[in-house]
Amino acid sequence: MLKLRFLTVRNALVRECMAEFLGTFVLLLFGCSAAAQVKTSRETKGQFLSVNMAFSVGVMSAMYLTKGITGAHLNPAVTLSFCVLKKVSWGRLLPYCLSQLLGAYVASGLVYLVYYDAIMEFSGGVLTVYGPSETASIFATYPSEYMTLGRSFLDQVVGTGMLMLCILCLDEKRNTPAPSELIPAIVAVIVLGISMSMSGNCGAAINPARDLGPRLFTLTAGWGTEVFTCYNYFFWVPLVAPPIGGILGTLIYLVFIHWHLPDPDPPTDQYALSTISDNIKQPTTRMGT
Repeated sequence: MLKLRFLTVRNALVRECMAEFLGTFVLLLFGCSAAAQVKTSRETKGQFLSVNMAFSVGVMSAMYLTKGITGAHLNPAVTLSFCVLKKVSWGRLLPYCLSQLLGAYVASGLVYLVYYDAIMEFSGGVLTVYGPSETASIFATYPSEYMTLGRSFLDQVVGTGMLMLCILCLDEKRNTPAPSELIPAIVAVIVLGISMSMSGNCGAAINPARDLGPRLFTLTAGWGTEVFTCYNYFFWVPLVAPPIGGILGTLIYLVFIHWHLPDPDPPTDQYALSTISDNIKQPTTRMGT
């Protein structure tokens, strides 16, 4: 493959931030594009399931794209949980999160450009958060009208906890590890399951960058401050609840599974190995000498 060496980034942290930016960009481009298509076509070109599946394909594609560089976090809640597990240094938490947030913001902008005409036709040129012609939900998540802030918070904690609980076991050698090449596809199926079962209340953000990045974009693109003040200032729920849910899911995995797995098989007796090796290395002696 063509490689222009002068474009190679030598700083490891910068490379990792680039990967998290691009991975989150791909994730949001798939998901928000599907949401725009379903919304503006009035569900004649897709349904709610289409959006769930598109986000899952986005997860899989982004993970295959970036897994070799950072492990493909794509989610501040995942990065925080890995920091708690000491799989990632705490010094990488903020750079990763900012990169994920920026990737989500830029992807939202591109979706807006691609679907600009459809959005304007559907909304009548009025960008709103409420009503039958609202288009803000193409980008960020919003709760159903019957939801309280407390229930919304619980919804996001449970969803993100399930995400971490189900993905932490995938590379555990002492359990039933998934083949490394299939982990992105398996994570995508897990995300699809969560989206299909836990998105009715609040949209299943389970990812602060996935929600805040698009919400910031809608703030700057014409939807105004209502994207933050609507539904009793709901915006902080998908920002705060997923990291808490991720840590709780991680702790549940440690307490119920990880700390009780059998120890790895002990190595073969080193003395026996060295003895065999020594015998092999001994020179062959002739009879009678």
